[in-house]
Amino acid sequence: MPKLISFDIDGTLETGDPPGLITMARVRHALALGYIIGSCSDRTIAHQQRMWRDHDIPVSFTVLKHHLERVRIEIDAEVYVHIGDTHADEYYAEKAGFVYYFPDDSIDHLWSAT
Repeated sequence: MPKLISFDIDGTLETGDPPGLITMARVRHALALGYIIGSCSDRTIAHQQRMWRDHDIPVSFTVLKHHLERVRIEIDAEVYVHIGDTHADEYYAEKAGFVYYFPDDSIDHLWSAT
C-alpha cells in the first residue's frame, strides 16, 4: 500500500508566502518514489490546484487545512504524513491521525525510500 504526504504551502513549499524549504523538485521526487501527494492549506482549493498545475505536478488531493481528515477517509494509504510549519498544521494533522513533521531536516528520511 502506498504512503501519503500532504504539504502545507506557506512557509513549507518554495512557492509559499513566505517561501518554505521544500522545493518542487523534492515534491516530484516524492511522487517518483510512489508517494500519494497533495496539499492541505489555508489557501483556497482553486489556488492550490493552480499552483500544482503551474508546476505540472499531478496531485491526488487539495483540501483546506481543517478538512485534512477527509483525505484519510477518502484515500487508502499505509502511512499518512503532513508537513507544515505552524501549530495549526500540527493540530489538524494530529486530529486527522497524520504523522506531523516540520519542514526541516527531520523529513529527509521520507525521500530515501518508500
